Amino acid sequence: MTTVAGRELRGLFVSPVAYGVLSLFAILGGVFFILYLADFAERIFYLQQMQAVQQLEELNLSDHLVSGFYGSMSMVLLFLIPGVTMGLFAAEKTNGTQELLLTSPLTIWDIVLGKFVASALFVGLLAGVVGLFPGILFLYGNPELGKTAAGLLGVLLVGWTYAAIGCFASSLTRSQVLAFLATFVILLCILLVSAIVDLGIAGAAPALTEVLRWISTGSHMDNLTNGLVDTADLAYFAVMIGCFLFMTKAVVESVRWR
Repeated sequence: MTTVAGRELRGLFVSPVAYGVLSLFAILGGVFFILYLADFAERIFYLQQMQAVQQLEELNLSDHLVSGFYGSMSMVLLFLIPGVTMGLFAAEKTNGTQELLLTSPLTIWDIVLGKFVASALFVGLLAGVVGLFPGILFLYGNPELGKTAAGLLGVLLVGWTYAAIGCFASSLTRSQVLAFLATFVILLCILLVSAIVDLGIAGAAPALTEVLRWISTGSHMDNLTNGLVDTADLAYFAVMIGCFLFMTKAVVESVRWR
């Protein structure tokens, strides 16, 4: 597993994909952070002009800046992670190395987990970039450490879930473009599930409403950005990652026996 993970990481950093994703993510992170910081400063100025003392006391960096920033960066991952995971299995088929990999003395789980670990480590690097921006606030302000850490954990878990979905989509096709589109569509559907529930489309079926609400990544991410680290939310991410990795294993194993 470590051999496969190391091979995938080297492949990422040999190509311009990793550097392009990291650069774009850092730039977007800086832009969003400045926008949220400017909005926070403007809100303080407005409340000072209105002499709203009570509202000024309730205003804090964690709730009105860091949480929104984390939410925006988790949305950015929706567009970038498919570009990282699209070649995990599709590139093997395109380059003709899939047969060599499947006939090597490796188990299917070694291959699947190795590729996922590589993408998970890269997502960890992206989460580290995200964490740098709120870290600046600790030098000049007093954000809540617990909420900041919980939100960063949420970004990391969301990224790992997206990476597992990307692994599954990449195992379905030999085209990296199709793998990118399939991953993006699946992630978009998971994101829009909460909107479907809010619109009341599933209002006639309470059980279905609860299932759709549970599937949505957004509600679990919101709890973490608000500083609520619940075992139910952690279990959700573990189940989602496990299910998609299991389906990836089933797809890869079916190729071996063809």
